[in-house]
Amino acid sequence: MRSLFGLRFSFFVFLCIVSTGSILAQQGAKPAQPPDAPAAAAAPTPANLPLWAYGYAQPGSTPAPAMPPAKDDGSPKTLPGSTGKFTLAQIRDGFGPADWHPGDHPAMPEIVARGRKDAKIRACALCHYPNGKGRAENAPVSGLPVSYFVQQMADYRSGARKSADPKKGNTNAMIAIAKAMTDEEILAAAQYFGSMKWTPWIKVTESRTVPKTRIAGGLFVSLPGGETEPLGMRIIEMPEDNAREALRDPRSGFVAYVPVGAIKKGETLVKTGGGKTTACAICHGADLKGMGPVPGLAGRSPSYSARQLFDMQVGARNGLWADLMKPVVAKLTEEDLIDISAYTASLAP
Repeated sequence: MRSLFGLRFSFFVFLCIVSTGSILAQQGAKPAQPPDAPAAAAAPTPANLPLWAYGYAQPGSTPAPAMPPAKDDGSPKTLPGSTGKFTLAQIRDGFGPADWHPGDHPAMPEIVARGRKDAKIRACALCHYPNGKGRAENAPVSGLPVSYFVQQMADYRSGARKSADPKKGNTNAMIAIAKAMTDEEILAAAQYFGSMKWTPWIKVTESRTVPKTRIAGGLFVSLPGGETEPLGMRIIEMPEDNAREALRDPRSGFVAYVPVGAIKKGETLVKTGGGKTTACAICHGADLKGMGPVPGLAGRSPSYSARQLFDMQVGARNGLWADLMKPVVAKLTEEDLIDISAYTASLAP
Protein backbone atom coordinates (compact mmCIF):
# COMPACT_ATOMS: atom_id res chain seq x y z
CA MET A 1 0.00 0.00 0.00
CA ARG A 2 1.33 3.43 -0.89
CA SER A 3 1.98 5.76 2.05
CA LEU A 4 -0.15 8.83 2.61
CA PHE A 5 2.92 10.96 1.91
CA GLY A 6 3.51 9.12 -1.37
CA LEU A 7 -0.02 9.86 -2.51
CA ARG A 8 0.23 13.51 -1.47
CA PHE A 9 3.61 13.95 -3.10
CA SER A 10 2.46 12.36 -6.35
CA PHE A 11 -0.54 14.65 -6.36
CA PHE A 12 1.58 17.75 -5.93
CA VAL A 13 4.05 16.63 -8.60
CA PHE A 14 1.09 16.27 -10.97
CA LEU A 15 -0.38 19.57 -9.83
CA CYS A 16 2.88 21.41 -10.33
CA ILE A 17 3.47 19.97 -13.80
CA VAL A 18 -0.03 20.96 -14.86
CA SER A 19 0.21 24.36 -13.21
CA THR A 20 3.44 25.36 -15.02
CA GLY A 21 1.25 26.45 -17.88
CA SER A 22 -1.98 27.19 -16.07
CA ILE A 23 -0.41 29.45 -13.44
CA LEU A 24 1.02 31.69 -16.10
CA ALA A 25 -2.16 31.58 -18.13
CA GLN A 26 -4.15 32.78 -15.16
CA GLN A 27 -1.62 35.43 -14.26
CA GLY A 28 -1.37 36.51 -17.85
CA ALA A 29 -5.05 37.42 -17.83
CA LYS A 30 -4.20 40.22 -15.40
CA PRO A 31 -2.76 43.46 -16.76
CA ALA A 32 0.97 43.83 -16.14
CA GLN A 33 1.90 46.44 -13.57
CA PRO A 34 4.97 48.63 -13.94
CA PRO A 35 7.78 48.10 -11.39
CA ASP A 36 7.00 51.42 -9.71
CA ALA A 37 3.34 50.55 -9.09
CA PRO A 38 2.30 51.46 -5.53
CA ALA A 39 2.58 48.54 -3.12
CA ALA A 40 0.10 47.57 -0.46
CA ALA A 41 0.83 48.64 3.10
CA ALA A 42 3.72 46.60 4.44
CA ALA A 43 3.31 44.34 7.45
CA PRO A 44 5.34 45.34 10.53
CA THR A 45 8.80 43.83 10.94
CA PRO A 46 8.66 40.80 13.28
CA ALA A 47 10.34 41.48 16.63
CA ASN A 48 12.30 38.21 16.33
CA LEU A 49 13.66 38.89 12.84
CA PRO A 50 17.08 37.17 12.59
CA LEU A 51 18.92 40.35 11.66
CA TRP A 52 22.04 38.61 10.34
CA ALA A 53 20.00 36.77 7.68
CA TYR A 54 18.58 40.03 6.32
CA GLY A 55 21.86 41.94 6.19
CA TYR A 56 21.65 43.91 9.43
CA ALA A 57 24.21 44.38 12.21
CA GLN A 58 23.49 42.75 15.55
CA PRO A 59 21.86 44.88 18.28
CA GLY A 60 24.28 46.96 20.32
CA SER A 61 27.04 46.84 17.73
CA THR A 62 28.46 49.80 15.85
CA PRO A 63 28.70 48.78 12.21
CA ALA A 64 31.41 50.25 10.03
CA PRO A 65 30.16 53.19 8.00
CA ALA A 66 28.83 52.41 4.54
CA MET A 67 31.08 53.23 1.64
CA PRO A 68 29.77 54.68 -1.63
CA PRO A 69 30.38 52.56 -4.73
CA ALA A 70 33.67 53.24 -6.47
CA LYS A 71 33.34 55.90 -9.14
CA ASP A 72 33.74 54.87 -12.73
CA ASP A 73 36.93 56.40 -14.10
CA GLY A 74 36.25 54.99 -17.56
CA SER A 75 39.12 52.51 -17.45
CA PRO A 76 38.44 48.91 -18.53
CA LYS A 77 38.54 46.30 -15.78
CA THR A 78 39.68 42.71 -16.20
CA LEU A 79 39.30 39.43 -14.31
CA PRO A 80 41.42 36.27 -14.14
CA GLY A 81 40.43 33.74 -16.78
CA SER A 82 38.34 36.19 -18.80
CA THR A 83 39.16 37.93 -22.05
CA GLY A 84 36.51 40.54 -21.34
CA LYS A 85 37.21 44.19 -20.55
CA PHE A 86 34.46 46.30 -19.04
CA THR A 87 34.16 49.66 -17.33
CA LEU A 88 32.37 49.90 -13.99
CA ALA A 89 29.40 51.49 -15.76
CA GLN A 90 29.15 48.47 -18.06
CA ILE A 91 29.51 46.03 -15.15
CA ARG A 92 26.69 47.74 -13.26
CA ASP A 93 24.41 48.28 -16.26
CA GLY A 94 21.00 46.99 -15.23
CA PHE A 95 19.99 46.51 -18.87
CA GLY A 96 23.05 44.68 -20.18
CA PRO A 97 25.56 43.92 -17.41
CA ALA A 98 28.99 42.50 -18.18
CA ASP A 99 29.18 38.82 -19.09
CA TRP A 100 32.70 37.88 -18.05
CA HIS A 101 32.53 34.20 -19.03
CA PRO A 102 30.05 33.63 -21.88
CA GLY A 103 31.40 30.11 -22.34
CA ASP A 104 30.27 29.11 -18.84
CA HIS A 105 26.57 29.13 -19.67
CA PRO A 106 24.09 28.65 -22.53
CA ALA A 107 23.02 31.57 -24.68
CA MET A 108 21.01 33.91 -22.48
CA PRO A 109 17.43 34.83 -23.36
CA GLU A 110 16.95 38.56 -23.90
CA ILE A 111 15.15 38.98 -20.57
CA VAL A 112 18.09 37.42 -18.70
CA ALA A 113 20.84 39.26 -20.59
CA ARG A 114 19.26 42.71 -20.97
CA GLY A 115 15.87 42.78 -19.30
CA ARG A 116 13.29 45.11 -20.83
CA LYS A 117 13.99 48.77 -20.29
CA ASP A 118 10.63 50.11 -21.39
CA ALA A 119 9.00 48.11 -18.55
CA LYS A 120 11.81 48.83 -16.07
CA ILE A 121 12.67 45.14 -15.84
CA ARG A 122 16.35 44.84 -15.02
CA ALA A 123 18.35 41.98 -16.52
CA CYS A 124 18.21 38.83 -14.39
CA ALA A 125 21.97 38.53 -14.93
CA LEU A 126 22.67 41.72 -12.99
CA CYS A 127 21.79 40.35 -9.55
CA HIS A 128 21.69 36.60 -10.15
CA TYR A 129 24.71 36.59 -12.52
CA PRO A 130 24.60 34.86 -15.91
CA ASN A 131 25.29 31.52 -14.21
CA GLY A 132 22.42 31.97 -11.73
CA LYS A 133 24.66 31.78 -8.64
CA GLY A 134 23.66 35.13 -7.20
CA ARG A 135 24.95 36.64 -3.99
CA ALA A 136 24.08 36.12 -0.33
CA GLU A 137 21.46 38.87 -0.31
CA ASN A 138 19.45 37.42 -3.20
CA ALA A 139 18.37 34.04 -4.56
CA PRO A 140 20.52 31.29 -6.07
CA VAL A 141 18.39 30.40 -9.11
CA SER A 142 20.40 28.02 -11.29
CA GLY A 143 19.34 24.40 -11.12
CA LEU A 144 15.82 25.15 -9.92
CA PRO A 145 12.99 23.04 -11.39
CA VAL A 146 11.20 25.02 -14.10
CA SER A 147 7.78 24.53 -12.53
CA TYR A 148 9.07 25.69 -9.13
CA PHE A 149 10.64 28.82 -10.66
CA VAL A 150 7.38 29.63 -12.47
CA GLN A 151 5.38 29.14 -9.27
CA GLN A 152 7.63 31.53 -7.32
CA MET A 153 7.18 34.24 -9.96
CA ALA A 154 3.42 33.68 -9.81
CA ASP A 155 3.59 34.04 -6.03
CA TYR A 156 5.48 37.33 -6.38
CA ARG A 157 2.87 38.51 -8.87
CA SER A 158 -0.08 37.63 -6.65
CA GLY A 159 1.44 39.08 -3.48
CA ALA A 160 1.71 35.64 -1.86
CA ARG A 161 5.51 35.86 -1.62
CA LYS A 162 7.03 38.76 0.31
CA SER A 163 9.83 39.25 2.83
CA ALA A 164 9.44 39.31 6.59
CA ASP A 165 11.54 42.48 6.37
CA PRO A 166 9.30 45.03 4.60
CA LYS A 167 12.39 47.16 3.85
CA LYS A 168 14.17 44.40 1.92
CA GLY A 169 14.65 46.25 -1.34
CA ASN A 170 15.49 43.39 -3.67
CA THR A 171 12.41 41.40 -2.66
CA ASN A 172 10.23 44.42 -3.32
CA ALA A 173 11.99 44.87 -6.66
CA MET A 174 11.30 41.22 -7.56
CA ILE A 175 7.61 41.68 -6.84
CA ALA A 176 7.48 44.62 -9.24
CA ILE A 177 9.57 42.85 -11.88
CA ALA A 178 7.41 39.69 -11.75
CA LYS A 179 4.28 41.79 -12.28
CA ALA A 180 5.83 43.46 -15.31
CA MET A 181 7.22 40.33 -16.99
CA THR A 182 5.25 38.46 -19.61
CA ASP A 183 4.45 34.76 -19.28
CA GLU A 184 6.89 34.03 -22.09
CA GLU A 185 9.71 35.94 -20.36
CA ILE A 186 9.14 34.11 -17.08
CA LEU A 187 9.19 30.74 -18.80
CA ALA A 188 12.31 31.63 -20.81
CA ALA A 189 14.16 32.63 -17.63
CA ALA A 190 12.93 29.51 -15.80
CA GLN A 191 14.10 27.21 -18.58
CA TYR A 192 17.44 28.99 -18.93
CA PHE A 193 18.39 28.88 -15.24
CA GLY A 194 16.89 25.42 -14.82
CA SER A 195 19.16 24.06 -17.56
CA MET A 196 22.29 24.69 -15.44
CA LYS A 197 23.24 22.44 -12.55
CA TRP A 198 24.02 23.98 -9.18
CA THR A 199 27.75 23.66 -8.47
CA PRO A 200 29.94 24.54 -5.44
CA TRP A 201 29.72 28.23 -4.53
CA ILE A 202 29.75 28.44 -0.72
CA LYS A 203 32.55 27.44 1.66
CA VAL A 204 31.14 26.80 5.15
CA THR A 205 33.52 27.38 8.08
CA GLU A 206 32.72 26.70 11.74
CA SER A 207 34.22 29.42 13.91
CA ARG A 208 33.82 31.36 17.14
CA THR A 209 34.96 34.56 15.46
CA VAL A 210 34.30 36.28 12.15
CA PRO A 211 36.10 39.05 10.24
CA LYS A 212 34.73 42.49 11.01
CA THR A 213 32.46 43.69 8.24
CA ARG A 214 30.59 46.59 6.76
CA ILE A 215 27.20 46.19 5.15
CA ALA A 216 26.71 47.07 1.49
CA GLY A 217 23.14 46.72 0.22
CA GLY A 218 22.40 43.84 2.57
CA LEU A 219 25.70 42.09 1.85
CA PHE A 220 28.37 41.64 4.54
CA VAL A 221 31.79 42.67 3.21
CA SER A 222 34.96 42.07 5.25
CA LEU A 223 37.00 45.07 6.33
CA PRO A 224 40.71 45.45 5.59
CA GLY A 225 43.10 44.86 8.47
CA GLY A 226 42.09 41.35 9.47
CA GLU A 227 40.30 42.30 12.69
CA THR A 228 37.71 39.85 14.03
CA GLU A 229 34.73 39.89 16.37
CA PRO A 230 32.70 37.17 18.15
CA LEU A 231 30.36 35.36 15.77
CA GLY A 232 27.82 34.48 18.43
CA MET A 233 24.57 32.90 17.27
CA ARG A 234 24.71 34.10 13.66
CA ILE A 235 25.71 33.05 10.18
CA ILE A 236 27.79 35.68 8.43
CA GLU A 237 28.24 35.10 4.71
CA MET A 238 30.66 37.24 2.73
CA PRO A 239 32.61 37.28 -0.55
CA GLU A 240 35.82 35.28 -0.61
CA ASP A 241 37.46 38.08 -2.61
CA ASN A 242 36.11 41.60 -2.21
CA ALA A 243 37.89 42.99 -5.26
CA ARG A 244 36.49 40.32 -7.58
CA GLU A 245 33.03 40.57 -6.08
CA ALA A 246 33.03 44.33 -6.68
CA LEU A 247 33.42 43.50 -10.37
CA ARG A 248 30.58 40.97 -10.12
CA ASP A 249 32.80 38.00 -10.89
CA PRO A 250 30.55 34.94 -11.36
CA ARG A 251 33.46 32.61 -10.57
CA SER A 252 34.29 34.16 -7.19
CA GLY A 253 32.22 32.53 -4.47
CA PHE A 254 31.38 33.11 -0.83
CA VAL A 255 32.44 31.93 2.61
CA ALA A 256 29.89 31.42 5.38
CA TYR A 257 31.00 31.52 9.00
CA VAL A 258 28.74 29.40 11.21
CA PRO A 259 28.83 28.61 14.96
CA VAL A 260 30.96 25.71 16.14
CA GLY A 261 28.85 22.55 16.24
CA ALA A 262 26.11 23.94 14.01
CA ILE A 263 26.73 21.52 11.14
CA LYS A 264 26.40 18.41 13.31
CA LYS A 265 23.27 19.70 15.05
CA GLY A 266 21.83 20.65 11.69
CA GLU A 267 22.51 17.17 10.35
CA THR A 268 20.40 15.68 13.15
CA LEU A 269 17.50 18.02 12.47
CA VAL A 270 17.68 17.53 8.72
CA LYS A 271 17.93 13.74 8.85
CA THR A 272 15.58 12.93 11.74
CA GLY A 273 13.53 16.05 12.44
CA GLY A 274 14.78 16.05 16.02
CA GLY A 275 11.24 15.71 17.35
CA LYS A 276 10.22 19.16 16.12
CA THR A 277 10.20 19.03 12.32
CA THR A 278 10.12 16.67 9.32
CA ALA A 279 13.17 15.04 7.80
CA CYS A 280 14.08 17.15 4.76
CA ALA A 281 14.91 14.17 2.52
CA ILE A 282 11.23 13.16 2.35
CA CYS A 283 10.58 15.99 -0.12
CA HIS A 284 14.01 17.31 -1.15
CA GLY A 285 15.56 13.91 -1.93
CA ALA A 286 17.97 11.67 -0.06
CA ASP A 287 20.95 13.82 -1.05
CA LEU A 288 18.99 17.10 -0.71
CA LYS A 289 19.66 17.86 -4.37
CA GLY A 290 15.96 18.16 -5.14
CA MET A 291 13.33 15.73 -6.33
CA GLY A 292 10.90 16.39 -9.17
CA PRO A 293 9.46 19.89 -8.76
CA VAL A 294 10.98 20.30 -5.27
CA PRO A 295 14.20 22.39 -5.24
CA GLY A 296 17.58 21.25 -3.99
CA LEU A 297 19.07 22.55 -0.74
CA ALA A 298 22.60 21.14 -0.88
CA GLY A 299 25.39 23.69 -1.22
CA ARG A 300 23.16 26.74 -1.43
CA SER A 301 23.44 30.02 0.46
CA PRO A 302 22.73 29.52 4.18
CA SER A 303 21.66 33.16 4.53
CA TYR A 304 19.08 32.69 1.80
CA SER A 305 17.88 29.36 3.23
CA ALA A 306 17.44 30.83 6.71
CA ARG A 307 15.52 33.83 5.33
CA GLN A 308 13.11 31.60 3.46
CA LEU A 309 12.48 29.35 6.47
CA PHE A 310 11.76 32.39 8.62
CA ASP A 311 9.62 34.07 5.95
CA MET A 312 7.46 30.95 5.77
CA GLN A 313 7.33 30.61 9.55
CA VAL A 314 5.95 34.12 10.08
CA GLY A 315 3.59 34.03 7.09
CA ALA A 316 5.43 36.48 4.84
CA ARG A 317 5.99 33.80 2.21
CA ASN A 318 2.90 31.92 1.10
CA GLY A 319 1.85 29.99 -1.97
CA LEU A 320 1.62 26.35 -3.07
CA TRP A 321 4.99 25.07 -1.81
CA ALA A 322 5.34 27.53 1.08
CA ASP A 323 2.02 26.41 2.55
CA LEU A 324 3.28 22.80 2.58
CA MET A 325 6.36 23.98 4.49
CA LYS A 326 4.53 25.87 7.24
CA PRO A 327 3.98 22.91 9.60
CA VAL A 328 7.58 21.86 8.93
CA VAL A 329 9.02 25.18 10.16
CA ALA A 330 6.44 26.03 12.83
CA LYS A 331 8.47 24.87 15.85
CA LEU A 332 11.96 25.85 14.69
CA THR A 333 13.96 28.31 16.79
CA GLU A 334 16.50 30.78 15.41
CA GLU A 335 19.25 28.39 16.47
CA ASP A 336 17.53 25.61 14.51
CA LEU A 337 17.42 27.83 11.41
CA ILE A 338 21.15 28.43 11.78
CA ASP A 339 21.95 24.74 12.26
CA ILE A 340 19.79 23.53 9.37
CA SER A 341 21.08 26.22 6.99
CA ALA A 342 24.70 25.58 7.99
CA TYR A 343 24.35 21.84 7.39
CA THR A 344 22.59 22.06 4.02
CA ALA A 345 25.07 24.69 2.79
CA SER A 346 27.99 22.44 3.77
CA LEU A 347 26.83 19.59 1.50
CA ALA A 348 28.21 18.95 -1.95
CA PRO A 349 25.61 20.05 -4.51
